[in-house]
Amino acid sequence: MSEHIKIDIAALRKIGRDHWDPIGIRQRANLDCCFSSRFGVSSSRHRHRLIRKGAVILVRRRSMAKDGGGTSSAPAKIWACEELTGEDAFMPIVQSRRRFLASASVAGAAGLVGGFKSLHAEPAPETPIIRIEKILGGICTAPMFVVGELLRAEGFAELRYVPVQSADQTKALARGEADFSLTFVTTFVASIDAGNPITVLAGVHPGCFELFVNSRIQSVRDLKGRSVGIPSVGSPPHRFLSVIASQVGLRPSADINWVTSTSANPMELFAEGKIDAFLGFPPEPQELRARGVGRVIVNSALDRPWSQYFCCMLAASTDFVQSYPVATKRVLRAFFKATDLCMTEPEWVARQMVDGGFTARYDYALQTLNDVPYSAGRDYDAEDTIRFYALRLQEAGLIQSSPQTIIASGRDWRFLNELKRELKN
Repeated sequence: MSEHIKIDIAALRKIGRDHWDPIGIRQRANLDCCFSSRFGVSSSRHRHRLIRKGAVILVRRRSMAKDGGGTSSAPAKIWACEELTGEDAFMPIVQSRRRFLASASVAGAAGLVGGFKSLHAEPAPETPIIRIEKILGGICTAPMFVVGELLRAEGFAELRYVPVQSADQTKALARGEADFSLTFVTTFVASIDAGNPITVLAGVHPGCFELFVNSRIQSVRDLKGRSVGIPSVGSPPHRFLSVIASQVGLRPSADINWVTSTSANPMELFAEGKIDAFLGFPPEPQELRARGVGRVIVNSALDRPWSQYFCCMLAASTDFVQSYPVATKRVLRAFFKATDLCMTEPEWVARQMVDGGFTARYDYALQTLNDVPYSAGRDYDAEDTIRFYALRLQEAGLIQSSPQTIIASGRDWRFLNELKRELKN
């Protein structure tokens, strides 16, 4: 029989000086939710519990409101149960978050990084190495920056980032130099339209771009005849802005003066007053707000119809999906968990992004994680997103294929549907 120890809920609540409440116990592989709101300290029957030595306590942060009521969806903390009882029985586990995430994934820590079934029920991935396109500059794709240890927990030995410029996204994927890419839906649609062997697997999050304008512009229609900065024709800002403009009856190629520059980026041209508008992606909106420059007339996180569809999606090379189906599913699951971390642990994710060299400013990274609605993604339909943007791009004259053709040739929802069933069960 396993050795057990007695814990005192009152003592645990006393230790929770920083407003943490117990919500469950993990006794090695099993999760016994023996704590809940009804198990208050006033209940003598549940005041003390016997648990297995070496188990951990799952806790969540209480609301910081003055009345002290309610609980938030803040990240869980972990406490180790040692041999002692009372206050000394709960000591924080001394380990890095990275090590915890890896072990938690293997153990199936459902409440922390996704409620998927045990990984032991699946075969090992067919390849040990995953290569992911890394877009230089953008940080709304934060899940890719913290997915490394989650991929290792899924059985992969190595993660390699393939750096690409904004205008070159999906090219490494199409050439077989990368296996996965997390980027903008318009980029994938245009790449599939060009005949590249790319398969979209799932949506990741909506709402990351914002249209900044000067005082002379009051609405999108006022962009007619105005100068709009973009990195290059065919870049994500160019495609998104073309779709936004055509939505209100403008002809993007004829009505807008597209400005590109090799000496300065569009954000700096806008800040200097040399252009009238530009479409910003994190961390650009966060920086402009901090500098008090311009104002926003379209925010894809808030304004319809853009807020109702994914902005960024995950795709893989078609050859990888066909050759390595187990690995494909495991990568997708790791990205789902990484997206959950962006939602539940933004402070930690922001720190990892800075420490990993993916961005320079912690404050802008944290603001991005709070601005982008990562939690909304699970309610959206990935195929509806592709259909919507394919139709808009076709109307703007940027692609030739119909939405039906794009969907038929460039998506595979098998893995997404399997993971949804795991979550449901």
